[in-house]
Amino acid sequence: QVRFVESGGGSVQAGDSLKLSCAASGNFIGIHHCMGWFRQAPGKDREGVASIYTDGRTTYYTDSVKGRFTISLDNGDKTMTLQINSLKPEDTATYSCAAGNRFYNGREYYCSLRSVDYPYNGQGTQVTVSS
Repeated sequence: QVRFVESGGGSVQAGDSLKLSCAASGNFIGIHHCMGWFRQAPGKDREGVASIYTDGRTTYYTDSVKGRFTISLDNGDKTMTLQINSLKPEDTATYSCAAGNRFYNGREYYCSLRSVDYPYNGQGTQVTVSS
């Protein structure tokens, strides 16, 4: 069974940066082909912000974070990170990491950003951004 522990959250000012880490335990390489970062703000649905194929080479981002968030994966350490730059108050949320399966669109395999496609999740780390 795969388990995740997130760290790196905090309370920061708008424009600051944070680096979130997700330490994984258990077997997921070759079983779950996609890893992702999700966030949930109070009163809002869980939102996928970034995902990565477990070969570490293909990444996906939701439009609102493109250019500011960078997802990366170290399979040796079983650690996934999310570098967040130019933080905005609307980035305030609990961020969690998750593992899920890949999909095939007729041409290639890809990772989604849909929460329902990632059934294995960590507890999350809080990010609070003040203006």
